[in-house]
Order: sequence, then structure tokens, then C-alpha cells
Amino acid sequence: MTKLLKQARPRVAAHSDEPLLDIRGLRVDFPDVPGAPAIDGMDLRINRGEIVALVGESGSGKSLTALTVMGLLPPGAEVVGGEARLQGEDVLSMGSGRRNEIRGDKVAMLFQQPKVMLDPTARVGSQVAESLRRHRKVGRRQARARVVEMLRDVGIPEPARRASSFAYQLSGGMAQRVMIAAALSADPELLIADEPTTALDVTVQAQILDLLKQKRDELGLSILLITHDLGIVSTMADRVAVMYAGRIVENGTTKDIFDDPQHPYTQALLKASLLEAERGQLFSIPGSVVQARSLEHGCRFLPRCPVAAQLGITDMCRGEEPTLHTCGEHEHHSRCYASREHAEAG
Repeated sequence: MTKLLKQARPRVAAHSDEPLLDIRGLRVDFPDVPGAPAIDGMDLRINRGEIVALVGESGSGKSLTALTVMGLLPPGAEVVGGEARLQGEDVLSMGSGRRNEIRGDKVAMLFQQPKVMLDPTARVGSQVAESLRRHRKVGRRQARARVVEMLRDVGIPEPARRASSFAYQLSGGMAQRVMIAAALSADPELLIADEPTTALDVTVQAQILDLLKQKRDELGLSILLITHDLGIVSTMADRVAVMYAGRIVENGTTKDIFDDPQHPYTQALLKASLLEAERGQLFSIPGSVVQARSLEHGCRFLPRCPVAAQLGITDMCRGEEPTLHTCGEHEHHSRCYASREHAEAG
């Protein structure tokens, strides 16, 4: 373990009773856009030291959830309900000054397309040092030494030379390592990783994912992993939350979700991730998540659901949206009448 890691702040024991991040009833809307809120009554918790994957198609609200927690809502978006407590403090109700204090210090984020997110006019070292100098109040010389150490620690060769480089001089994998070093420089409690391996080749992707798991193990870091790649989820996550049209439709341990998926949407996502050998093509879920935005009542997945008609419960699904209920183990939940009736029958 490097000297920098030895100086990391003390951590509360992993998986303590109080979640590190506890999102309850979150609602985020674009008032000028007709239809249901983009995030509508979302609940999500992340315990200390665990990796939680938030999965779903594009448009489900995954990245918007991350931006809401970070206080970086896009233009036109408004938080209209709920809370998001980080270490017991609601980040949604705090002022901009306090939000700037915790951003980078208690929670940091890895964005998609790291080469785009890096400032092309600033050297790598100054960008990695920004959060460190703001939150740890270290001098320029000490910051420089820690930056070199951080770059070395995330596997960048010749870290002292690379600290003087610009973004255009980095490969995609190296740029993402720089972003990881920058995100971890002030030793946050929670790292939000939004599609952290987008546009990276398979080898570099594996290296980045291994690095994130290594940091979790070394630092007791909690990670919210946002992705549509279920292959990544299966090897990275402790728990999985499946998001559709602004709501969590299923959650549970990774084993629960992959071995015994209960919601038709989760089942479709898993099927879409595997090659159908007999047909020689990938399965595609009919329709689009956009359809759900116009529904005022009932299950939002109903227009795309292959199960409701088979079981003769279409009217029930159309009338009122089901709530999350326990199915199987107590930590496994599904928002589906079909899985609820199956659980009650069992």
C-alpha cells in the first residue's frame, strides 16, 4: 500500500446498519417535457464498502440519478420530491456552498468519455491535484508529489512525465486512469462510475474494472456502478438495481438477479445480453422505454411485456402500477404482479 493510501481517512466498518447513501422517493422532472417524471419515486441504498450496479436501457434515468446526487442537474431538470442522504445528510436540500464542499470530498464521479471530460488546456497533474488542493489544503509541492504517487498507484507508467501531459497525449485507457486518480485524490467515501469503460477495448476495460475493485478493497470505497453491460455487472457488483422509466423495478443480490430474475424487464435484459445460438442473432426487446413516459396508470413496462397477456393479468397491470414486493430472499424485490402472485403461491 502506498504512503498516500496510508493517509486515507478512517472508514466506518463496511456494511454497517446505516447506508452510506440512502435515496428515498426521489422524483426529478423536466416541467417543459410532457409525460411522467424522468425519475419517479426512486429508492436506492448503498452500504459502506459495497458495489451497487444500477442497470437499464438508455433513457431509464440511470445517469440522471447520478447527476442528481452530485448536484449537477442538466438545464430544465428539477428535483420535485424525495431525499438523498449521504452519511445522513440530505444532498438535495443543501445549499450550493455545502454541496461544493462534499463534491470531491465525500462523493466523486467518473464520467463517460474521459478524454472529453478532461480539460484540454490544463496539464494532467493540475487536474488530478484540483480536488486534493481544494479539500485537503496541501501546498503546491506536496500536491505535486501526491499527484505523481496517485498516477503511479493507478498504473500509469512514468507518472512524473505524464503529470505534465495534456489530455490529447493520452490513450483512452490512460485518460480513464487519470480520471480515477483525480476522483480518488481527496479520498471520497462514494465513487459514482457512470459507464466507466465506454469506448475502451476489452483488455483495457478489464484493467479499469480490476482497478476499481482493487480500490474498493484497499480503501473501503463504496461504488455506484452505472452501466447497461450485464457482463460487467456479473463480475463487479455485490447488489443490482434494475431501473426502467424512472423507477426501480427489481433489486437484489447479484446472484438473485442473475440466477432468479423475477421482473419481465430484467429477464429481457438478461436475454438481450446473450447470443441466441439457434437463431444466430441478439435478442432485442420490442418497443422503447420512451413509450412508458406517456402512461398515466399501471405498469410502465406493460406495452413491451410478453408475460401479462400469457397470464391473463393485462387488466390488472393496466389499472394500477404494482409496488415493490419481496420475492425469494428478503433482499430480493420485484415490481411485478406476476412475480408477486408467484411468491404468494409459493
